[in-house]
Amino acid sequence: MRLSLFAVPLALLALSGQLQAAECPALLADQGELPKLRSKDSIDLCEQFAGKPLMVVNTASFCGFTSQFEGLEALNKRYRDQGLEILGVPSDSFRQESDDAEETAKVCYVNYGVTFTMSETQPVTGGDAIPLFKELARQTAAPRWNFFKYVVDRQGQVIARFSSMTKPDDPELIAAIEKAIASAP
Repeated sequence: MRLSLFAVPLALLALSGQLQAAECPALLADQGELPKLRSKDSIDLCEQFAGKPLMVVNTASFCGFTSQFEGLEALNKRYRDQGLEILGVPSDSFRQESDDAEETAKVCYVNYGVTFTMSETQPVTGGDAIPLFKELARQTAAPRWNFFKYVVDRQGQVIARFSSMTKPDDPELIAAIEKAIASAP
């Protein structure tokens, strides 16, 4: 009898872990964690982003579109209280990112005042792309340059993808963000 009384709480605990894992979409779960820029910490994608509207942007410090950090930060400030999360992923896939994480951090945090989440430099295209970008590419297409923007709903589905040419204040991008915010968890 004692064994069965002990087994029930264990079974419930195991089931709750499975339910939590099921709530994290493949987009986030396949990646797991990313190293956080200028930190010893990691970004647990499921913990931080599951069930939330998300915009993922591949960035580069030495690109003609780098000034878009200002607009991305403005979006962050405008929509963070409505649940929007922004994840910036610096990448040297297009050969415009520094090899020095401190220099990348300086561009993001000092030069542009970024407060949204930034990872360390990651590959975002081809066979070397991290799982997050492989799934983004599977759902839509791989980024063709720096500052491609992927708007993801609360279920982890890409609802829109925008090129580097799309500025953060573009009405179509804003509409996609608002659609993601309005999506059901």
